[in-house]
Amino acid sequence: MPRPPVSRLPKPASMRARFKTIRARLFLLRLLLPTLLSAALAGPAFAEKTVNTADRTPPPLELFQQSETRLFQLGYRLATANAPFCDRAIKVSGLLIHDADSYGDPAAVRRLFHLSDDIGVQAVAPQSPAALAGIRQNDTILAIDGKLIADHWPRTDPRWQRSFALRDAIDAALARGPVEITWQTQAEPPRTAMIDGVPACPTRFELVDSKANAAADGKRVLVGEKFPGLAYDEAAFAAAIAHEMAHNILRHPQTFREIGWKRRLVRLSERDADRLMPWLLENAGYDPSAAVRFMRTWGPRHGGWIFRSRDHDGWDERVEFIAAELPKIEAAIDTGGKADWSRNFESELSAKLADK
Repeated sequence: MPRPPVSRLPKPASMRARFKTIRARLFLLRLLLPTLLSAALAGPAFAEKTVNTADRTPPPLELFQQSETRLFQLGYRLATANAPFCDRAIKVSGLLIHDADSYGDPAAVRRLFHLSDDIGVQAVAPQSPAALAGIRQNDTILAIDGKLIADHWPRTDPRWQRSFALRDAIDAALARGPVEITWQTQAEPPRTAMIDGVPACPTRFELVDSKANAAADGKRVLVGEKFPGLAYDEAAFAAAIAHEMAHNILRHPQTFREIGWKRRLVRLSERDADRLMPWLLENAGYDPSAAVRFMRTWGPRHGGWIFRSRDHDGWDERVEFIAAELPKIEAAIDTGGKADWSRNFESELSAKLADK
């Protein structure tokens, strides 16, 4: 698994982390621009040919969107399914937005995704409040609670700030009650709906750059575009995301920011995140043994084998720790009907800190 996120990722508000996101997307856009310019010069004939070609290779920004959609939808499933057991649940809509103006050529991005303005729908979780209201990927968000985007959220410098401000505004509105969203699907008339949030464990899920790791920073799960788990089947990828989500649920990043980096304790935090994985999977409707399968796939390639990191158990040991949780999950379900990890999961890190 990647090294513990608590020591390597910047704080959520870190400008450096967000600039890395923008730089990665600007790089993608530079790769994309030749295709977009060719389309603009060739006109409708080019567009028709591109759409109708069966073996068309999606441009980089579409590939980025596909990966982020997969991550977001899977994360939404994990976060909402485990909300009954999170003591700090929030309300979410199942809507992920992005800002065309945060890319190098906003006009080209708007054309690619058929947006009528800057704020587009990057992803929508199935059966979420946003999806049930009729919002779809690549729709354009025009207003929030009756406030027009153009009037109340002007473009910012640095460019990434507006999309984060809008996400925060939606979250704040959902905390108070239903949020009114106005959106448009390409050339269709704008639509407006009141969207009520559903409870979720408080974690955002973001595809952030071209790196090959996954990490958690206390509020977000961040996955690099080249993270090998993106190629795994859904349940195994869900296990990888559940591991990082477990760090946030158990407040490991916050803990180590308070007490400092202590290798022996970091190892316990990684063990706890491994052990909580199958509980989170069970509640989200995945086979909890997918956590074992993930580690058996991941471990031999990335677990260090005889060159083991001292802040992680060996991958084979991690398999044993995860497998030991499966009968505990079954017992919890037999007793209470649910995989209630808030009552039945025992954190080794918490126990160690309590002994001090």
